[in-house]
Amino acid sequence: MENQNRKLFFLIALPRSGNTLFASIINQNPEIAATANSVTLEIMKNLYLIKTTDTFQNFPDHKSLDNMLDNVYNLYYKDWPQKIIIDRGPVMISGNPGNFELMQKHFKRPFKVIVLLRDLMDVLASYMQWYTENPDAFPNRYNLQTDEEKLGMIMNKEGAVEKDLEAIKNAFNYPDICHFVKYDDLVAQPEQEIRKVYQFMGLPYFNHKFEDLQQIEVNGMKYDDTIVGKNMHNIRSVVRKVNNPYIDKIPERIRQKYEHIRF
Repeated sequence: MENQNRKLFFLIALPRSGNTLFASIINQNPEIAATANSVTLEIMKNLYLIKTTDTFQNFPDHKSLDNMLDNVYNLYYKDWPQKIIIDRGPVMISGNPGNFELMQKHFKRPFKVIVLLRDLMDVLASYMQWYTENPDAFPNRYNLQTDEEKLGMIMNKEGAVEKDLEAIKNAFNYPDICHFVKYDDLVAQPEQEIRKVYQFMGLPYFNHKFEDLQQIEVNGMKYDDTIVGKNMHNIRSVVRKVNNPYIDKIPERIRQKYEHIRF
């Protein structure tokens, strides 16, 4: 049964651009759950792709499968106690089938999107620092020898960075349903930026703290970073801007290809 009082928002952001920090802050409010990387959009797309199979086309029961698509979010969050869910996934991707088109057809009610923005060079510098300081990080697992090779793998067309970039670019076409938060503003003026998020969501402000932050935990669940590499989702205990020396170590070929992507 759908929770009629629950509100659902979406979060789009590049990896290494404040997702976990944002969730740690906003989840201090017991009525809000900002998720980790969400599988809900993949569930929707996989259900939709059943329509391309011979079995389905041999007996094309669109209505029954559409009933499943209509209720993915209601079912997935059925047992979550929070009244507001902020689901993290590249919801604004277009295409055939595109995440945005599926949401428009099957979500059945208006939705809003929070978009975190960080310049791509800063994102790649954060990746470099992480995989350099953590030998088990996933870019070190593929016999890649140079930073150029590792960053090239991170920027592959099927990877999370490219998908989130596409979603962010498309989000600018829908300013009426999107609220943009720059990473540099979030770490410089966290309370001001979080207040703006509350205004966008139409919720009364909760008195958040910006020191002694906890690692993200939602309904007793935590990231298992043995899957991707140690400390992938660790955050500092205090919100502050930290200059990353790896920004000057990004290989020139990577810089030439991606330095123009700024927000």
